[in-house]
Amino acid sequence: MAYPFLVASNDSSSDNSSGNPLFDNQTHDPRDLKTQALVSIVFGLSAFLAFCTLRPRWTALYAARKRQKSSATKLPDLPDSFLGWIPALYRVSEEQVLASAGLDAFVFLAFFRMAIRFLLVVFFFSLVVLLPIHKHFDEKQGSKGRKEKDADAFPNLFSPSTYTSQASFDVLEGGDSPTLQPTTGFLWVYVVFVYLFSGYLCYLIVTETKRIIKIRQQYLGTQSSVTDRTIRLSGIPIHLRSEETLKDTIEKLEIGKVESVMLCRDWGELDGLMAERMTVLRKLEESWTVHLGLRRKENRLESLSRVPQSDPSADNESVALLDGNGDAGHGSSDTKQDRPTTRIWYGRFNLQYRKIDAIDYYEEQLRRLDEKIKAAREKEYKPTPLAFVTMDSIAACQMAVQAIIDPTPTRLVANLAPAPADVVWRNTYLSRPNRMARAWTITLIIALLTVFWSVLLIPLAGLLNLRSIRKVSPAFADALEANEILSSLIQTSLTTLLISLLNVAVPYLYDWLSNLQGMISQGDIEMSIISKNFFFTFVNLFVVFTVFGTASNAYELSEQIGDALKDTSRVANVLARSLEGLGPFYMNLIVLQGLGLFPFRLLEFGAVSLYPIYRMGAKTPRDYAELVQPPVFSYGFFLPQTILIFIICLVYSILPDGELVTFFGLLYFIIGSFIYKYQLLYAMDHRQHSTGRAWIIICNRILVGLVVFQLAMLGTIAGRSAVKSSLLIVPLLVGTVWFGYFYRRSYQPLMKYIALRSLHDDEAEVLSLGESRYATDTAGGRMVDESEETGIRFINPSLIIPLEDVWIAKRNMDARERRNGNEEA
Repeated sequence: MAYPFLVASNDSSSDNSSGNPLFDNQTHDPRDLKTQALVSIVFGLSAFLAFCTLRPRWTALYAARKRQKSSATKLPDLPDSFLGWIPALYRVSEEQVLASAGLDAFVFLAFFRMAIRFLLVVFFFSLVVLLPIHKHFDEKQGSKGRKEKDADAFPNLFSPSTYTSQASFDVLEGGDSPTLQPTTGFLWVYVVFVYLFSGYLCYLIVTETKRIIKIRQQYLGTQSSVTDRTIRLSGIPIHLRSEETLKDTIEKLEIGKVESVMLCRDWGELDGLMAERMTVLRKLEESWTVHLGLRRKENRLESLSRVPQSDPSADNESVALLDGNGDAGHGSSDTKQDRPTTRIWYGRFNLQYRKIDAIDYYEEQLRRLDEKIKAAREKEYKPTPLAFVTMDSIAACQMAVQAIIDPTPTRLVANLAPAPADVVWRNTYLSRPNRMARAWTITLIIALLTVFWSVLLIPLAGLLNLRSIRKVSPAFADALEANEILSSLIQTSLTTLLISLLNVAVPYLYDWLSNLQGMISQGDIEMSIISKNFFFTFVNLFVVFTVFGTASNAYELSEQIGDALKDTSRVANVLARSLEGLGPFYMNLIVLQGLGLFPFRLLEFGAVSLYPIYRMGAKTPRDYAELVQPPVFSYGFFLPQTILIFIICLVYSILPDGELVTFFGLLYFIIGSFIYKYQLLYAMDHRQHSTGRAWIIICNRILVGLVVFQLAMLGTIAGRSAVKSSLLIVPLLVGTVWFGYFYRRSYQPLMKYIALRSLHDDEAEVLSLGESRYATDTAGGRMVDESEETGIRFINPSLIIPLEDVWIAKRNMDARERRNGNEEA
């Protein structure tokens, strides 16, 4: 197919076999893609078929949220047929998603819908326009023979062009080699599509953001929960640290009446006692379980009963039982066991010990702790510079958080309050220097970890290059060269699998670090996890891997880049060719993630594989109750990788083989939208509520990817000596930066606050979403936050929560008491 408007400047050709070895692509063989696709489809299809088989049988796992969460009961029941659940899940509307799972799940799935819309358009143009152009000029550069060989190995759409365009670059080997005249006519098409794709993506971001803002404002503006009327006030000076004084100060601002004030205090002693009590309570339950010979065979929540703590004045042997289900002890053993014992250490340096009755010992400990807790609840604790102030209206709350209250910096700073169940109370009494020290320390740790991951990934990137392997193990390199299938598995499947496993493991570390940072709410922690994990995936799995992935070794690349820095005209050449060389690797990564690993997420392979281990370690009814709780869906674990996949598809959309990258990326997002929709609605719990704030993080990261895409295309075009064409992208870069600034100022405030008109707009569509957006809170959280006497309020649970009783199966206790009675008679 000829394009008369494209004029090549030179028809000369060049054999790529003599190109620069530093950038030889060791992953260009179409057999690699075929192997990766085959392996991924086999594993993914096996997991999918296993899920369809087990789903109606293991409803306690695969429909856990639907069975246990009241907010999910209105969702339609999915058929038990093998594939019938798929169309039923597809028919679940956005309104049902919003009402059942909340704004966080809604915006998460909205990102997948936006990605699908974008990639459909990009794939169409990549296939219809860009692919013929690449084929035409690739043949013109004399690579027809290689392309025919590739087509035979992997025909039709799945035949990567493996376009290296060696003749399109200036050959700079020591400055003595001849310079080939580049073919630059077709590069004007690159510039056109950079503008087209950038403009379309910005249009989608604005359109989807407007839609989410409208839904969010309606969703939050039609409610009047305590959380919507509460502000989090920080930086309270010492002379205002009392409830009455703070209330008078806020009311003098004449923005509204104050309904209540919860001044946070240093409850560290009380929280420590509550944590110690839970430890002792679990040990007591375990001792009772051993004493009764209890080993439960089924794990139903309704089969649990409780034993109240014995009266200190009563005999420890006689414990009254709560009325419970008669089937509580089904399948358990009534075998008589000796009373368990425990060791207590005493003497100098605690080197001596003696054994005592465990039940008596832990009950006595529990009694003493209860006395300490009751006394601690009556104490007056030192106030902190943080308070939760509940106003009489949402309008007053919104005016307070959008205004500057005090003329002194960092004093009386108002922010929106999280839900009461979302507050991390142990962090409310951390001092500001403590919190700042934690933040800077963890930032330093993240920086050190980034260097560590980079060093770790360099040898892993070397697996992509046969020359790198030969430098370490010549025999292994010879074996790979002799066996094409083994070479494909090692250089393609193994590398992408290791990267995927690293991407699964590292977020757990960053989750732990985020929880140590001292943030006030679980929503803030979740947003921090998203940011940290995206930084890891983008910097280490994209930037670092791209830089070192096509190098024969790190030293040669650094030497090449060092030389290039002396000649700025070669910087774009080096980096752009490095990016192109990794195209097949990222393609294989998307194939593995979308076709191979996504179905395992649907299968909840981690929960299934760990369940037997947890089951063997479970002893008490409390342990079994925790076993059947729905797995927790953390956006910080899944969202960053999804954003990275989208950025990869964007960066490679115009480059050779872009049609393949966008095609598999499209499959990734289509499959992912179904899988995550099922998990968020039916299978997994997601307790943190940030009212859709993740959308801002998503859009900001996409704009970062858009800038990277434009820089990559500028380097690609400039590296092919088309300087005039590349300069046309500079205004687009400036426009994208301006758009990011405009988006931040115009749209982000509406994703954070509630507009005052949304509170009084009678024409706004009212969604049937119930009284409170926190209807999806866990049962435990709701118990803490509300009671018949007080209603929902902000208060540390350690101050009011009832002291829990011992959990134990009733039937075994009754049988034990009857047996003891018969023995005494």
